[in-house]
Amino acid sequence: MLKSVLIANRGEIACRIIRTARRLGMRTIAVYSEADAQALHVKLADESHAIGPSPARESYLVAERILSVAKAANAECIHPGYGFLSENAEFAEACEAAGIVFVGPPASAIRAMGLKDAAKALVEKANVPVVPGYHGPNQDESFLRAEASAIGYPVLIKAVAGGGGKGMRRVEQDAEFSEALASAKREAASAFGNADVLIERYILKPRHVEMQVFADRHGNVVHLFERDCSLQRRHQKVIEEAPAPGMSEDVRAVMGRAATEAARAVGYVGAGTIEFIADGSDGLKPDGFFFMEMNTRLQVEHPVTEAITGLDLVELQFRIASGEPLPFAQSDLSINGHAVEARLYAEDPEKGFLPSTGKLWALDLPTGGRGIRVDTGVAAGDTVTPFYDPMIAKIIAHGATRDEALDRLSAALGRTVVAGPKTNTAFLRALCDAPGFRGDRFDTGFIDRNLESLGAQTSPPSHKSVAAGVAALLDQAVRARPQGAWAHDPWAVADGFAAGPALNRRLRLDVEGDAIDAELSFKDATAFLRIQGADGDIPLLPGTAVSVYPRGGDVLVIEAGRQTRVAFADLLDVDLDDAGGGDAAIKAPMHGKLVAVFVRVGDRVTKGQKLALVEAMKMEHALTAQVDGEVSDILAQEGAQVAEGAKILVVARSQP
Repeated sequence: MLKSVLIANRGEIACRIIRTARRLGMRTIAVYSEADAQALHVKLADESHAIGPSPARESYLVAERILSVAKAANAECIHPGYGFLSENAEFAEACEAAGIVFVGPPASAIRAMGLKDAAKALVEKANVPVVPGYHGPNQDESFLRAEASAIGYPVLIKAVAGGGGKGMRRVEQDAEFSEALASAKREAASAFGNADVLIERYILKPRHVEMQVFADRHGNVVHLFERDCSLQRRHQKVIEEAPAPGMSEDVRAVMGRAATEAARAVGYVGAGTIEFIADGSDGLKPDGFFFMEMNTRLQVEHPVTEAITGLDLVELQFRIASGEPLPFAQSDLSINGHAVEARLYAEDPEKGFLPSTGKLWALDLPTGGRGIRVDTGVAAGDTVTPFYDPMIAKIIAHGATRDEALDRLSAALGRTVVAGPKTNTAFLRALCDAPGFRGDRFDTGFIDRNLESLGAQTSPPSHKSVAAGVAALLDQAVRARPQGAWAHDPWAVADGFAAGPALNRRLRLDVEGDAIDAELSFKDATAFLRIQGADGDIPLLPGTAVSVYPRGGDVLVIEAGRQTRVAFADLLDVDLDDAGGGDAAIKAPMHGKLVAVFVRVGDRVTKGQKLALVEAMKMEHALTAQVDGEVSDILAQEGAQVAEGAKILVVARSQP
């Protein structure tokens, strides 16, 4: 067994690798960027080393710097985790040249499967079915457009490099093709340094089913059964499970054989995943699935496979990297129960799932529950930065049946509290409990078709949350008064708690950046709040089934996984967009790069029109006009880095 490992990664996967390595008696070596100097993986490792500035391209993606640290720390091997350098063939070769074991497949296998077009051609020779489409080198727009027409719409444009849904666009008709192609190529170039794409037929009711494979250096190849990853948003996985619902032993055998043959075709070694797209229109069938791609690394969703097999996949990786043979044959493996994983992200489902950044003022994850596992790389007090993937944790539930696993996951999400950045907690629970998902009536388009019922749309703040926030702010005011009177203290009303007629006080609230009028009243020693748009008065009493977290001059209220920020508008310098009905400022939704501005000062625009593009976390986010009007100012230049909330453009509202 190898004695020491440098983990060339960060976050929850780095923490997860460290725990297994330490259990095996290995010395663990962490690396970190400036943003991660106090990160959890740094604290868990036996030793840690700085590798550069916060942007990944200047730290975690600098292979030479990581190798230099590995040599200085006498690391016997490097585990790349997933993302960053995990599927970089040159890095794998550099490790070998330096005499350091790369915990992953040989560089030749990474290259063979690294480009989707070449991978499809290779596995097709091994009699593995592939989706009809164009997988060649010609990248001329008119040629690709003609190929799409020949395939028949809808089609899928996919980057040949990388994964995670980046550089991928579904196109419904010919008129949409050029814009979708340009966007996919731009995003692919940014994310992977390769703008090439392929064109495939879009399967109308697709299921995403993948096979976990393992191969050793002695010619043994097995699969550890399948995972269903059909619940996706923007082609990124949200909830994964194992085994796949509706999977028969016959289909599993055929799919497993295709997966292992694909791995053999490239001389694979270590952990890998063969991803298939299945036609789910009439259930899973032996002739109804097609090869999509191979991920030549550990997958984010590997814990569900660990749960149903009882195996530690990271330990298997280390043992294979040490030269050991697989400790089992295919016939030795069996499935135990069902497992489901939810990816808890710092993102706002009500605003198109935009990534959310900021300090984690509170973090209460459901550790210790029966059948529950939590993998995380952060703790309360840490900051979710704009530099990396905004995952907070993976919550995994295991049960004897699918329903039991989903029930446990739903309950665990109900106990999850995150204050600071917005999260998808409530969305995940709604998805977990959705009748269509529970009833096996789903495909990769399930989330997009059910956004409204899943709560992924802008909705008014809960009046209960607003009232709880006001109560907390009033309590803060009372506590602060001995140190100095609060300039606009709502409690500063003579005999506020005295019996007798009600005493009222008007308030101007800032709730999630919107101005809301409210009225505070006191009667019989009880305070009540009447909120604009609410029916009746709400008593300001404790025990309202919400969690409240003070944060400077405002409070964060968590109710059923949904966060609401509440403050007194007259006490804060709050920029309430369009509160007075004037010009509308278009702001950056997060830290990022302004990659395109489509208008000029003086241009007339209509509500909903695309005005600019901001790239953050390797994804493009469109900025659209909120009102009809005229562009009166452009405050940032293309190519500039912009901060979250920074004004990009101003649109002067059209006068009626």
